[in-house]
Amino acid sequence: MAQVHLGYDTRLSRTVAIKVLRTDLAADPMFLARFRREAQSAAALNHPSIVSVYDTGEETMDTPTGQQISLPYIVMEYVRGRTVAALLSDGEPVPLNDAVQIVVGVLSALEYSHHEGIIHRDIKPGNVMITPDGKIKVMDFGIARAIADSAATMTQTNSVVGTAQYLSPEQARGEVVDTRSDLYSTGCLLYELLTGKPPFTGDSAVAVAYQHVSETPKLASEVHPEISEEIDRVVMKSLAKRREDRYQNAAEFRNDLLAAARGEGVNAPAATAWDSAPVVPPGGTQVASAQEYYPPSSAATSATTATGVQPAVASSEKVRRKNRLMVWLGVAFLAIAGVAVAIAMNMGGGDSSTAKVPTMAEMDESRAKATVEKAGFKFSKGDDQASSSVKKGLFVSSSPKPGSSLEKGKTVTVHFSSGPSAQVTVPDVTGMTQEKATAALEKVGLKTGNVTTINSSDVAKNTVAKTSPAAGETAESGSQVTLYIAAGGTKTPDVIGKTSEQAQSDLRNAGFKPAVVYQRVSSQGQDGIVLVQRRSGNTVTITVGRYTSEPSAPANPTGGGTEPSGAPANPTGGGRQQTSYPRSTTTPAAPTTAPTTQHEPTPTGGGDNGGGSGGNNNGQGGGAQGNNVN
Repeated sequence: MAQVHLGYDTRLSRTVAIKVLRTDLAADPMFLARFRREAQSAAALNHPSIVSVYDTGEETMDTPTGQQISLPYIVMEYVRGRTVAALLSDGEPVPLNDAVQIVVGVLSALEYSHHEGIIHRDIKPGNVMITPDGKIKVMDFGIARAIADSAATMTQTNSVVGTAQYLSPEQARGEVVDTRSDLYSTGCLLYELLTGKPPFTGDSAVAVAYQHVSETPKLASEVHPEISEEIDRVVMKSLAKRREDRYQNAAEFRNDLLAAARGEGVNAPAATAWDSAPVVPPGGTQVASAQEYYPPSSAATSATTATGVQPAVASSEKVRRKNRLMVWLGVAFLAIAGVAVAIAMNMGGGDSSTAKVPTMAEMDESRAKATVEKAGFKFSKGDDQASSSVKKGLFVSSSPKPGSSLEKGKTVTVHFSSGPSAQVTVPDVTGMTQEKATAALEKVGLKTGNVTTINSSDVAKNTVAKTSPAAGETAESGSQVTLYIAAGGTKTPDVIGKTSEQAQSDLRNAGFKPAVVYQRVSSQGQDGIVLVQRRSGNTVTITVGRYTSEPSAPANPTGGGTEPSGAPANPTGGGRQQTSYPRSTTTPAAPTTAPTTQHEPTPTGGGDNGGGSGGNNNGQGGGAQGNNVN
């Protein structure tokens, strides 16, 4: 929908990100409204976990066809780091502690935005960033809506707005959304962080949306057994089909997630893989609301859809047989469980010799040690590990992993965060070849990232013209630096003295982007003419004269500057009043020296200088004063 450019605020001396609507979408009212709504929504929010908006506006641009269009833009906080989507790009889960930290940051941002009356409506990995110091930033409020907007559905012109893999069931059905829709999307994000893949996948967006409405995902622990039952409970509650069964606000979700990560009890029911699922009536056009699971005998009277069509149910005989089977299975289970308990008690109690390694998210060394020992294990502190998402001194990982079964009395080695990786200064590699620049970057612990070719006459062909981050800026050790290689010496056309239109045309033809500023001039001959040009990268700024007429001083009938007789133009010697008169045609004045005369000036006259006026009491004539005319 938009393109994001790196910019620099010269007034406040800070790097910014400039988001500009794509030119091919600028004529679409829906995308224009969405883009402007993003600016309004984000600008109204001020929270450390939400990307700040500094300014908005619109810029008139020329299309390749010569048509002028208005492109809206947003000037935003520039956030260094990477998106959660990039973190998950390898399809592998992230450590539990990192997953908790990320989701807690998102929930903190949502708690604030919901309090301010804004629903995000598009929470997904691509809209969450992790900074080098571990902060979480939520961005892209492009489809956000005010809570008070009762028409804020997720459909637009018969298409779904948002990202299918993270849509809530009500969004997929095109119903009105509320804050709990954001919490469902956050639950999808949590599921993907824990398992490495979203809860639902399919061949098309429609297929995925259908699963959100009608199916329940596998338990996260079925994908990765080390995930605890408490975490499973939190995930499944956040993914409940009915809004009433989910967390009702972000604070509830966050508190339960942190408690589950510590191995404590949570306010969520036992998780099952057959949780409530709605029924789709055959041939129907509307999906029924999700309901709690009931035995078929009661479901037959309660699962009527909104269209009045009842779902197909089993015959009464099948229902009775199924109910009898469930009763016998229950009796058998209780009998087996009773025998097992009796055997355990006869063997000296139910105390198992193994236990699960506890999770120590957000714990420092002392708390982690107490937690490990309380679970019946020995504690050992391992080497600290660098982490961009966990504060220094807090738990990062353990061996064995949290949730793993381990014999009591065994040792659990715990690692804590040493903070983000070391920050290094980007070296100046301008003018170097790509190979030499890469070597210089590797020498300080950086890597070469993307290599892009640009037009530049500032450096030799096939050498580095600039880098991103720029030379002198800091970057995380091991991070990538983009190199911009000069394609050749494209010389900037000399457009000084040309008209503004001709100058802009020449610059565009040479591959440059013209920018125009105006300067007031007093000469009609400079009106619309380029006075100064200045290049910065691929942009050339031209200063164009703009004529503004100013009233000239009235003529004085007692003196004429054009007469060579040397008579004073003003009896009081006020030479400045004569600057508006034309210069003498007998002896023109030089720009920096007094005009040539045939005799010494007298105390009363301007002599042959023509442009001068009356002399002063020291006998200095008005010849030098004539320079003001030039």
